[in-house]
Amino acid sequence: MQPIMLALGLVLIIEGLGPLLFPQAWRRWLSQLASTEPALLRRIGGALVVAGGTIFYFFR
Repeated sequence: MQPIMLALGLVLIIEGLGPLLFPQAWRRWLSQLASTEPALLRRIGGALVVAGGTIFYFFR
C-alpha cells in the first residue's frame, strides 16, 4: 500500500505545479482543453493510460 500512496503523492505534486507556478497559462490551457472534441480527449487519455501502464510495468 505504501508504494501506491507514494505514487499518488507524486502525481498530486506534479499536478499542482501548473496552477501554483503558472496560474494564468494553466487557466488558458484548461479553457482550450474544455473546447476540445471528446474523441480527441479519449485518444489522449488512452495514450496517457498506456504510457503510465508501460512505465509502471518497467519500473515495478
